[in-house]
Amino acid sequence: MHANVKQLRLQTKALLAATQRGETVDITYRGKPCARLVGVVENDQETRPVRNPAFGLWADQDTSNGNDVESQVRRLRAPRSFEMRE
Repeated sequence: MHANVKQLRLQTKALLAATQRGETVDITYRGKPCARLVGVVENDQETRPVRNPAFGLWADQDTSNGNDVESQVRRLRAPRSFEMRE
């Protein structure tokens, strides 16, 4: 099925219903393809959330010397002072 951007804006419910029936909807902008709507396939298995690679970044850091997240953020947000060099 094909639709343009105006149809996507005005007939979103009908286009989403088409994807639920298993159809693929190609969206065009000024006559050129720009997007594709595809229905989501439900899995019987539980889906695990995608894990952020930055999660646990500080797990192996030594925080006993004041090198904790709060002090690092405070240091990054502190105003910078520039020295004049001659």
